[in-house]
Amino acid sequence: MVALYLASTSPARAQIIADIGLTAQVLSPDVDEEAVVAEMTSPTAVSIAQHLAERKAESALTPDVDGLVIGGDSVFEFDGEFLGKPHTADVATRRWKAMRGRSGILHSGLCVIDHTGGTHRGSLSEVSSAEVFFRADMTDDEIAAYVATGEPLSVAGAFTLDARGAAFIEKIVGDSWAVVGMSATSLRSLITRLGHDYTELWVP
Repeated sequence: MVALYLASTSPARAQIIADIGLTAQVLSPDVDEEAVVAEMTSPTAVSIAQHLAERKAESALTPDVDGLVIGGDSVFEFDGEFLGKPHTADVATRRWKAMRGRSGILHSGLCVIDHTGGTHRGSLSEVSSAEVFFRADMTDDEIAAYVATGEPLSVAGAFTLDARGAAFIEKIVGDSWAVVGMSATSLRSLITRLGHDYTELWVP
């Protein structure tokens, strides 16, 4: 069976891989996200998500890697801005106060590189998107309590759909897997288009 490698340290992406019946060796990508984005000409939320996913997958390639390498990245587009991880409580708090009662679009970039035999045989990438609607009745105290958990500090847009943040999301229009961290539909499509049988990758 062809081996899978996940060039991401995101727990959510690793959990998605397991939930859809696959197994992958996790590799830590060596990418300075801010520097990569700064080098881009006229970046958009979509192009940032796709470019970072590609760079992360590429950064994990070594002669010892024999299989399919998966890279992913997410960017939240809100109020004309492209938002990644807030990192600090103050930033996360400001974002949540601005987002409640409104919506934004989460763009999830995905790249798969065919590196079977330790040789680059091709790569494909695409971006899946979904509009996220936030509850209008979320109070300042709830925002403070959520931020205090630390959960929103290291995720794009400062929210999660698969953990505590789910209670404050009204609805999702689009690919909900993309909001969690990686589109299962896109993953199957890219692997298939690279010439591999997706179902043969399922863990028995």
